[in-house]
Amino acid sequence: MLGQGTWNMAEDPARRRDEIAALQLGLDLGLALVDTAEMYADGASEELVGEALGGRRDEAFLVSKVLPSNAGRRGTIEACERSLKRLRTDRIDLYLLHWRGGVPLAETIAAFDHLVQAGKIRHWGVSNLDRQDMAELVGLPGGSGVATDQVLYNLTRRGIEHDLEPWCRERTIPIMAYSPVEQGRMLSHTALAKVGARHGATPAQVALAWILRRPGMIAIPKAGRAEHVRENRAALDLTLTHTDLADLDRSFPPPRGARPLEML
Repeated sequence: MLGQGTWNMAEDPARRRDEIAALQLGLDLGLALVDTAEMYADGASEELVGEALGGRRDEAFLVSKVLPSNAGRRGTIEACERSLKRLRTDRIDLYLLHWRGGVPLAETIAAFDHLVQAGKIRHWGVSNLDRQDMAELVGLPGGSGVATDQVLYNLTRRGIEHDLEPWCRERTIPIMAYSPVEQGRMLSHTALAKVGARHGATPAQVALAWILRRPGMIAIPKAGRAEHVRENRAALDLTLTHTDLADLDRSFPPPRGARPLEML
């Protein structure tokens, strides 16, 4: 599954038209999952997504997130209502707790369940929870309903492969990888260029294909221009070989032990 991220969108009015056009092109190309959050640009990202999906809401699988400071039972419900208004829709397909804060997880789950019953959200999940947090979550009443854990994951951030990813895979909980190209910082690495040259692909396409080959993995790169959307979409057609994967492992070694969950 390849979707579209919106972190850092709606922060520069000069880029707004291009960003909306990029999201709409993504829908045209089948990148139906669109991820946003109430935190992004203080709600302006949700407003931009709402404008981009105007008249096309049913084509999208819409994901948004509640801040941990709003994640109490009443606060979650009120935050969702504000997000729905900004998104110009009557439902969110997947609503996530953005990261764990001081509110008990059980209270947030209860709010999510209320929103599901009210038809405001279809599914709920979490973001930035490690394996220990996830084990606690699924042990709570209603916690087995978690639909995903959205975490930082890319070739330079492979810590989840030691424990969180296997744990989620055993329970058929998809992982949604944010910043799958490390916000562009990893794309000058020679290993990515070398693998890409074998396939006529760009470093970004190699980095995305590396994630997308894994079962139960969703990638949500941000693309604010049409050419980047097309570049990302082409990653779905790239199949990495055993040689490619071995070369990438040498340059970006997998974890040898447990690591704290990384966040951006």
